[in-house]
Amino acid sequence: MATRPSHWSQELIEQQHGVIARWQLRGRAPDLAAADSMLRSGRWQWLYRGVYGAYTGKPSRMSILWAAVLRCGPDAALSHFTAAELDRIVDDQSDAIHVTIPDAVRIRFARWEFGNGLPRIVLHRSPRIAAARHPARTPPRTRIEETVLDLTDAAKNFDVAFSWLSATCGRRLSTAEQIRQAADSRARLRWRTDVLQALTHISAGVLSNLERQFVRNVERPHRLPCPRRQARMRRVTKSAYLDNLYDPFGLAVELDGLASHRAETRWQDIHRDNYMASAGIITLRYNWADVTKRPCQVAAEIASALRLRGWTGTLGSCPACSQSPHP
Repeated sequence: MATRPSHWSQELIEQQHGVIARWQLRGRAPDLAAADSMLRSGRWQWLYRGVYGAYTGKPSRMSILWAAVLRCGPDAALSHFTAAELDRIVDDQSDAIHVTIPDAVRIRFARWEFGNGLPRIVLHRSPRIAAARHPARTPPRTRIEETVLDLTDAAKNFDVAFSWLSATCGRRLSTAEQIRQAADSRARLRWRTDVLQALTHISAGVLSNLERQFVRNVERPHRLPCPRRQARMRRVTKSAYLDNLYDPFGLAVELDGLASHRAETRWQDIHRDNYMASAGIITLRYNWADVTKRPCQVAAEIASALRLRGWTGTLGSCPACSQSPHP
């Protein structure tokens, strides 16, 4: 009777960060016998039901992710927050492991599976998981575009949904066009109209909720000229990116998402503003409260600065302007 796994099994275990599932050994009686022997001797350990860690000691995060997706069968894929963790759409680990399986698959978990310190598995079902699953990345997971749309579907409001879309594009993990194509392939998509409009904004360089609010509350209702967004400016040894640059008028509008910054970050902003002023570009800065609570005054300030630098357009009025007179 074999007491050690075959070379084939050992290679598979290495590829899967020390993890193997019993269903992967079907039809390989010597390897099944070796797995049972390793478990009895304590050289291997149970992770989830039918999934083994080919080592002693605490499993790594990657081993746990492999164990979870293997527990759910050959057609499963890590998805939602767990796939987002792997592809760096998010920076934090989720408490549970999210796995998507085909609609027809049924899985029942034993109570003991989540009593050994391993994260619980949250199952999602999809009729199109075969198309949504990435063809090459490991552990098996959904494509980045599918992941971000899953997060969008699960968001508590559209501001959160927009943050997933903008983070994915802002980190250059995917493009607005690729996400749009994935959205078009879904028969059902929450907030479809808003998602498609948001992707249009993101394509134009709107990469945060604050920038989106600026377009919606300040720029469009007051008919300000459209700036160049995420404008790249060379600074001696490095580049600086400006949120909104009105090129012909030498005016930048920067949007600060945090109410306060660390002193060192604040000084970086000041030094950049000083450099831009020396290059002939003046900078106006606004925060979330400015853009959402007093958009009419913000629009009027920007219009005044533009006029001083040659803009001949007319500032428009929105329904709120009568309640918030321009300075």
